[in-house]
Amino acid sequence: MSDVKVDKPAAVPADKKNWRSSGGVRGWFGRQHWAVRTVLIIVFAVLAYLLPYAGDIPVLGPQIITEGIDWPSALFNMSYYVLLALGLNVVVGFAGLLDLGYVGFFAVGAYTVALLTSPDSILKTEWGWLAAVPVALAVAMVSGLILGWPTLRLRGDYLAIVTLGFAEIIRIFATSSETLRGDRGFADIPHPPGSYSDGKPIFGVADATPYYWLGLSVIILVILGVRNLDRSRVGRSWLAIREDEEAAEIMGVRTIKYKLWAFAIGAFIGGLGGVMFAGQQGFMNSQTFILQFSILVLAGVVMGGSGNIFGAILGGALISYIPDRLRGIEDPIFHTDLFGFRFAIFGAIIILIMIFRPQGLIPSRRRAMELKDREKEVAPQ
Repeated sequence: MSDVKVDKPAAVPADKKNWRSSGGVRGWFGRQHWAVRTVLIIVFAVLAYLLPYAGDIPVLGPQIITEGIDWPSALFNMSYYVLLALGLNVVVGFAGLLDLGYVGFFAVGAYTVALLTSPDSILKTEWGWLAAVPVALAVAMVSGLILGWPTLRLRGDYLAIVTLGFAEIIRIFATSSETLRGDRGFADIPHPPGSYSDGKPIFGVADATPYYWLGLSVIILVILGVRNLDRSRVGRSWLAIREDEEAAEIMGVRTIKYKLWAFAIGAFIGGLGGVMFAGQQGFMNSQTFILQFSILVLAGVVMGGSGNIFGAILGGALISYIPDRLRGIEDPIFHTDLFGFRFAIFGAIIILIMIFRPQGLIPSRRRAMELKDREKEVAPQ
């Protein structure tokens, strides 16, 4: 009898292996039937859409919302922070490219909308918000390619310095250029279109709830797109580049192509956040896009769990929610308003999270395993 060759099953990546049997919420969720998982996702999405009414819940509402803040506006702020965290997670978490100038893409999206729609613009086009959106996203993607192309051979600290310089160039140009109007900024940027049956606009200035619902819908679409990319050849190529770029190139991964993909997609999502911001605020100037904004979003990605979509969502929400939640809180001893110290408290919270959860609140399995192996290496024998 002739020998029959049986192919061995393909190796399972370390970050995918046995994740269904692991502990925690992720492992429990993975063990459920697909129908149960679908129902849970739908329930979670419905609850997210009902968040503007969380203050009406007895007992629990005052624990979630600080009295005196505009809760729908705070939720909308969270939505564009989450968008930025998702975009930066593509660059930093998936591809391993340290980007300290991510606010630059946010600014490009917002300024493109302002130039095309505001009466203060020298272009005098005065487009509608919806018509300006695809142009703004295209310009943001091109700016991502412009930043990515000269930095293809850079990594680590050198890449961080270049991306930091990119954001500062945009901020300084916006401050000193007559075209971008510096501190005077752009006023009367139109809001998203739509009106009720009585003619009242859906996206007005009194209620930010529709803006939050729009932002949440965009986030869901971005999650679906990013998740599909992460599970595709593109995502596997990013993983290889993040782990060892030289080895990935030797194995045939086109590193230049996929690094440009990461910059372009990250810039697209960052520009989308800027588009949403400009459409809700109706006014913007150069002081909106400071360096601390990029650092804060990066802190959110790392704090939530770099390389994990849901970790980036949680981190982006927390960096917006925690400072708002600390508004108006009094010192229990001296009964003084802690408003002036809320960012110090916020910083202390981030430090504590990083001390006790260095892998992030919802880490990717690979990142958690790397930190565990490192702890074993440095542990005293």
